[in-house]
Amino acid sequence: MLRWSFLFLIIAIIAAIFGFTGIAAGAAEIAKILFFIFIAMWLVILVLGLTIFKA
Repeated sequence: MLRWSFLFLIIAIIAAIFGFTGIAAGAAEIAKILFFIFIAMWLVILVLGLTIFKA
């Protein structure tokens, strides 16, 4: 999921360089959403890993 986030970030940067502001804004928004989903999933797995292996 983090790979997809970086992919959309790169697409947003390239679109911004070429002046496609609508596409750049859309790709940046998708990258931001995917990044926060990745962080949330990582935190859930971290907490579950700490609680399961603590016993």
